[in-house]
Amino acid sequence: MKRLLELLGFLALMQGVLGLVHEFTDWRVGVIHRLGFLDGHGVYVSMALMALAVALFAAAHSRRPE
Repeated sequence: MKRLLELLGFLALMQGVLGLVHEFTDWRVGVIHRLGFLDGHGVYVSMALMALAVALFAAAHSRRPE
């Protein structure tokens, strides 16, 4: 379970960072720009994904080692 939380945290962190890169440089990277209902909210969604990543890493750290 710890590895799964770490993996999900890593994926959320990468998508958050790539979403910010897309917003500020117009590179076509990440998944956020592909979801139409998130148009205009890319920065907020990217920040939320990075906050989620921190929470997932904290949850993984609090788990007992397997």
